[in-house]
Amino acid sequence: MQASIHMIELSSPRLRLRQWRESDLAPFAALNADPQVMEFMPGCLTAAESDALARRFETEIARQGWGLWAAEPRASGAFIGYVGLCAPTFEAHSTPCVEIGWRLARASWGQGFATEAARECLRFAFESLALSEVVSFTVPRNRRSRAVMERLGMRHDAVTTSIIRAWPWGTRCAATCSIA
Repeated sequence: MQASIHMIELSSPRLRLRQWRESDLAPFAALNADPQVMEFMPGCLTAAESDALARRFETEIARQGWGLWAAEPRASGAFIGYVGLCAPTFEAHSTPCVEIGWRLARASWGQGFATEAARECLRFAFESLALSEVVSFTVPRNRRSRAVMERLGMRHDAVTTSIIRAWPWGTRCAATCSIA
């Protein structure tokens, strides 16, 4: 996997968000093949599809310095999934935008890792990238992701059930959007 000179790493008290490594591919393929992890996605990924996705994330981080980072607990350094920011490539009323997202191995669920890492990503998005808002997409049945979004202080978009928005701390944006 390629390295980046200007790549940004983020850290929280328990986690490190970093560029992808070759050693991340096998555990990433395992989590992408787990039907429970992929419950709200179109389907599980093959190892080849998972590798291509990781390489796409790696390339984006190398290109702009940030993206969907590999996540690891600081104590162990073991890959547990990804958390980060991306610009969705699909067209919708909400795009262009920057989305915050996460996908963690099931063994890492219920420990507050997604919330902790996403909070650091939002801090970075608002303070370093000077974004005016960050969105997150989910399906209404994905209660676990919805709960993370709510713990982050994100607000449900009244127009659609698929978008939850965050604004810089202490501000409120009046814009709303919908997905066709």
